[in-house]
Amino acid sequence: MKRRSFLSKINNWVIYILLTLAVTGVVVASVILINYLRKEEIKRIELFATAIKFQQQEEIIVDPNTLELIFQINNTNNTIPVIVTDRNKKPLGPDFQRNIPENVAKDPQKMRSLLQNMENSYKPIELQMPDGNNQYVFYTNSKLLNNLRYTPYILGLLVVAYISFSFWFLRTIKKTDEGYVWAGLAKETAHQIGTPLSSMIGWIEILRMENENSQGVKEIENDINRLKTISERFSKIGSVPELNDLNINETLQQNYNYLKSRISSKVRFMLVLPKHQLLIPHNRILLSWVIENIVKNAVDSMKGEGNLEIDLYEKNNHIVIDFKDTGSGMTNYQAANAFKAGYSTKKRGWGLGLSLAKRVIKEYHRGDIKIAHSEVGKGTTFRIIMKNS
Repeated sequence: MKRRSFLSKINNWVIYILLTLAVTGVVVASVILINYLRKEEIKRIELFATAIKFQQQEEIIVDPNTLELIFQINNTNNTIPVIVTDRNKKPLGPDFQRNIPENVAKDPQKMRSLLQNMENSYKPIELQMPDGNNQYVFYTNSKLLNNLRYTPYILGLLVVAYISFSFWFLRTIKKTDEGYVWAGLAKETAHQIGTPLSSMIGWIEILRMENENSQGVKEIENDINRLKTISERFSKIGSVPELNDLNINETLQQNYNYLKSRISSKVRFMLVLPKHQLLIPHNRILLSWVIENIVKNAVDSMKGEGNLEIDLYEKNNHIVIDFKDTGSGMTNYQAANAFKAGYSTKKRGWGLGLSLAKRVIKEYHRGDIKIAHSEVGKGTTFRIIMKNS
């Protein structure tokens, strides 16, 4: 069982690593793409600045094709905000601006603020003019590039959400399949127990006719009744059990009386009940199964010798049942895996008892079952919590 748990833990780490690599890969690829687009925009602005410079140098004679090319370069920037200023960083006018909102262009205060933001983003391009009146080209990212800044985070979240949903969906399907397998196994077990049980009931009637007051006959009859109860428990797995408002004190007392006569006399077994009755909706047959499983685990952990106490009390409008033993206790790892199907610290058994107990309490009784406290070498406290009616 430990080897299986170790392999399961390794598989979980592999999943986490793959998930991290996938998200990191998406984010890195997005960042590389955005940086590429940013560099391309900077190249376009540098070309635009060169065109602006040539356009203002009237003494330079250029052929018509070159002049047309300059005008095309000047007019093809329809996305990147640009403002050309004089050497005192004052805008030269509407003809030297591109993609600036109208409300900003008409407000000197907003223009100064925009120029400051542009300078904080990118160093202005200085245009060396022949007369010494140099100019500056201020620019910033286009709206598209600004919006793409959030793309890596959005894609990362989408990848995480998609992979998380996929794992959740697969685990849900797996649990559903396991539930059907467990239900089928339980019902088949009930059916198999029922056949020899019917025969045993017939034989006990014959024995009673020979000696009605025989102690052996009475004990066998008690065990047959117990087998009938066990058969009923298995038959209820997979179906919706009927919950009735029953006295939980009486349910615990019945189980205590039965188990006390069947566990080692070296175990000091105690039951502490409140003086008043506590009525809560529960299925007595299934809850008895849970109690029996916890008690047997406690007795095994004590190796048949020690103290075992069951306490029933009310707390915050809930019914609480504590099972305190003085057994070997559990490590943090053992406590975390105690209710997992197939996990067991014992050489015998399938490791299904506590897993079934958790299912009975959580799914059928809408309660909770947990390890309230455990210390290696000193003992463990199992706790069942159910709503008070």
